[in-house]
This record gives sequence, structure tokens and C-alpha cells, in this order.
Amino acid sequence: MKAVLVERFAPLQQAKIVEVDDPVPGEGEVVVEIAASEANFPDILVMEGKYQVKPPLPFSPGKAAAGRISAVGAGVNELKIDDPVSVQVEYGAYAQKLRVSALSCFRMPSSMPFEVGAALGLVYQTSHFALIERAGFVPGQSVLVLGASGGIGSAAVQLAKALGASVVIGGALGADNVDAAKRIGCDHVIDMAMEDLHNGLREAVYAVTGGKGCDIVIDPVGGDANAAALRAMAWRGRMVIIGFASGTIPTIKANYLLVKNIAVSGLQWSDYRERTPELVRAAQEEIFHLWEEGKLNPLISQVLPLSRFAEALEALRHGRVQGKIVLTPRD
Repeated sequence: MKAVLVERFAPLQQAKIVEVDDPVPGEGEVVVEIAASEANFPDILVMEGKYQVKPPLPFSPGKAAAGRISAVGAGVNELKIDDPVSVQVEYGAYAQKLRVSALSCFRMPSSMPFEVGAALGLVYQTSHFALIERAGFVPGQSVLVLGASGGIGSAAVQLAKALGASVVIGGALGADNVDAAKRIGCDHVIDMAMEDLHNGLREAVYAVTGGKGCDIVIDPVGGDANAAALRAMAWRGRMVIIGFASGTIPTIKANYLLVKNIAVSGLQWSDYRERTPELVRAAQEEIFHLWEEGKLNPLISQVLPLSRFAEALEALRHGRVQGKIVLTPRD
């Protein structure tokens, strides 16, 4: 089979597509013939050795995919050959086939396209845990999503809407991303390219929320946007930090936490996959159910062949992607 292979931690362009042996499932494992893989920003960090988890070399990157089961190992009873599944792994999804634990496979609705199954993986799982597990979201609360036109942001916007937020405010950078955030489903969109973001974001959020501020902030961006969003929060608000797409890790001013009784937490979703797989399964089942109800519709901006993985990842690195890019391993 063909797979992207990383032989050493280096700029992602040094990874190559090569022929490798087909995987064979062990006990409790299956092999999935991949139809679509989700391109994610963390894939860049993994390939370049900058991620918190470094796979053993050599390896194939990729954290989420969808396809059909082509082989089943001993002890696997709940899945069978030809079942359509989405899969979420630490690495390995940039390939034509993937050996994976049956616990990391989620049977897809029969009518769901594989591109959608892949796109409803990592970013929707991350956003679901950020909203429910970390932020304690309940229907009727207001949510501000930074980077609303990107992968994590667009997922958080749609989930917040689907789960009953009173208002979802998107923060997006520039006119094109503002337009994309509106199409994704934001009730209001704020252009983060404003001159005085420090004060302007709070004023814009207060105007939408009647001077209250937002109950929840989802932040995959970091940088100056983080500090501005902190000032736009409501009393007892909760911020969840997911990543630093801006390239700058923010410093939290603790006096804001004290004065407004607000909380800031972080999310490393893969810990939940390893420690509480039952919670991950329940979240994925709800995500699929919301799609079946027509409440989720991932924005897939491009579907590219796996041979163009570097192009996809560079677009993610430079913030040129609205929604998701999906890779198909068979040209």
C-alpha cells in the first residue's frame, strides 16, 4: 500500500509517499481501508517534532480518517468486514490502510459520505469536549469562538448552535474569513483585524450580549486575541484554550480571573481518547446523531489527493484554510 512516511523529524516537505507492507490486525484490532483522511494543524507539529507526543520513527502522520473495515483481528465482535467507520488515532491516517484498535473505530451512519465522516472526527471531538467537558456548557448560554472560520472554530460554532447556545459569536480575521464564519452559522461575526482589538473585541461582544459579555470562549488561536477575549467574558465565564494557531502562546493576567470570577482551562483531547474511551464514543455518537438531524454540516473547502499532503498542510500552517481539507489516499 501507499503511505506518507516520516523518517526523521524535519520540515514536512521532506516526508514522502512510499510503498509499505499492508498492515495485519492483531488481537482487538481491525484494518481500515481508508477513503478519506482529515488534514489537521497538529499533523504539522507531529511531523516536525514539535508536538507533545513524538511517534517512533519511521511513521505515517494523520490523526483521523474514514473508510471501510477490510480485516478483523481476534476478539473483535462488534465490527465486521465492510462496516463504514471513522477512526481517530495518534498517528497513521495518511495511508491507504490503517491498523487500529477496534475501540478507536466508530460505525458511521450508512448514508454519510466518507469525506464527511473524516471531517466530523478530530475537530468535532475536540470542540465537543471543550464545550461540554471543560466549559460546562448548558443550553441558553452565549459562546464566543475565536478562529471561527477554521477547522476547530467551525466545528465549535456548529456544535454550540446545535446544542442550544443563545448566541454564537465568531471571531475571524479578514473579510474572506468573516464571510466563511457567517456561512458556517455564526449569529454574529467580529473581524479580528480591527485596529484596537484590545478594546474593540470587548465592545463588540458587549453590544451583542447587552453588556453582559460571553459565557464561554473557545480559543484555538492564542496571541493577542486571547487577551482581548478574556476582557470580553461575562461574570463566571469560562475560557477553554485548545491551541495557538497564531504562533504565540499567551500569558494570562490573573487579575481578570479574580475580578470577574472567571475560569481558564486547557484541553488536550487525546488524553480523553486514551483515558476515557467511553466518553469519546458517546461524544462521537452524539456528533453523528446531530449530523443525521441536519444540525451539523462540516465545511470542507477542498478534497485533495494524498499526494498533495504538503500543499494541504502548508495552507493550514499559513491560515489559508476555511473549514477542513480532506485527503483521499487513492488518486
